[in-house]
Amino acid sequence: MVVMTKNIISILEKHFPLYLAEEWDNSGLQIGSFNQNVNNILIALDMDNTTLEKAITEQADMIITHHPFFFKGIKSINVENTQGKIIKELINRNISLYTAHTNLDLADQGLNQALAELLELEEIKPLNKAYIENLYKLVVFVPQTHINKVRKAVSEAGAGHIGNYSDCTFRTAGTGTFLPREGTNPFIGEKDKLEEVNEFKMETILPEKHIRNVLENMNKAHPYEEVAYDLYPLKNEGKIYSPGRKGILANEIKLEEFANMVKNKLNADHIRIIGDFEKVIKKVAVVSGSGASFINMAKSQRVDLLVTSDVKYHEAKNAQEAGLAIIDAGHQYTEDIMVNYLKDLLSKEFLKNMFNVNISTSFSARVFKYL
Repeated sequence: MVVMTKNIISILEKHFPLYLAEEWDNSGLQIGSFNQNVNNILIALDMDNTTLEKAITEQADMIITHHPFFFKGIKSINVENTQGKIIKELINRNISLYTAHTNLDLADQGLNQALAELLELEEIKPLNKAYIENLYKLVVFVPQTHINKVRKAVSEAGAGHIGNYSDCTFRTAGTGTFLPREGTNPFIGEKDKLEEVNEFKMETILPEKHIRNVLENMNKAHPYEEVAYDLYPLKNEGKIYSPGRKGILANEIKLEEFANMVKNKLNADHIRIIGDFEKVIKKVAVVSGSGASFINMAKSQRVDLLVTSDVKYHEAKNAQEAGLAIIDAGHQYTEDIMVNYLKDLLSKEFLKNMFNVNISTSFSARVFKYL
C-alpha cells in the first residue's frame, strides 16, 4: 500500500487538529508535498543539523518536529546560513517537514497529557479552558426500515459520543409526508401522489469538527433522494482543551523527593526548584515548555506545585511569595518526551491502517551546559 504525507498528516491532525494551534503558531506542513510517498519517518523536537543528518542516514521521506522551523514568512533563503542550508537539503533530498506545535500541546491526548501521566498524576484535568469545542444537535427523519443503517453511519463518522459512551441517539416514531414532483425519483411513493411513511425522528449530538463527515455518511446511508434533517448549535460545553494539566498524586510527598522523581523521569541533567524542599505536595499542575505565564493560573487553581520551564527571576519571586512551588525542569526536558510519545502513537495507527512505514527518532544535544 502506497502511503503519502497526506495520509500521515491526516492521522496527526485527527489527534492534534490544527484549529487548536495558537494564532501566532505555524503548525502544519512547512516544507514539501502532501502527495509525496513515505517509507521512512523521523521524529524530533527541533529541525536542526543533528536532525537533518539523522534523516539522511535513515533515508527519511518525512520529518515530524514539535517546534516550527520557521514561525513567520521567510523574506529570503540564504544557503550560506544554517536555516537556508537545511531548507536546500530538504528540498533537494525530497524530504517533507511537518510540525505539530501548540496543537500538540493543547490536544486532550497531547504532550501535556503525556507529561502528566509520566509524572504519575491521577484525576488529570485541563488546567484552564483555552478552547471549548462547539457542539451541535442533529435531527434526521428516517424510514423505520433504515434507522439502524443511518444510526451506524453517523456514529462511525463521529456523532453520538457522550463521555465514554458511543452510538448515543434518541428516536421517536411518527408519520412523514411528501409529494414527489416532476424530475424526482422517490425511494418510496409515486410522482404527483401524496405519500405517508412510517418514520423515526432520530436525534444525536456531534462536535463541530465532525459535521462534514457525519452529513456525508448520513446522506450515503439514507435511502431518500432529499434527506430531511435539522442541525442546531448547542449551549452545552464540548470537550475542553488546555495547554496545561492538573492532577493529584496518589500520596503526599515532599517537594525535594518529587523533584528528584521529575529529574529522573525526564532524564534531566539539571532542574531548578522554587520553594521549601520540605513543602508537602499533593496537587500538581504541568505545562510543558515555557509555562511561566501560567503561574497565576496555577495559584488560582490552588495547586501546590507547577512543573514547567523558562521561569524568570521576578516570576519565580512572585510564585515564592504566593507559596506556589515550581520545578523548572527545562524547556528541552519537558518537551523531548514528545518524540517517543509520537512514535508510539503513530506505530499503533500504522498497524491499524496497515501502513508499512518505518519510524526512527532523533534527539539533539542539550542546549544548555552547566558548570
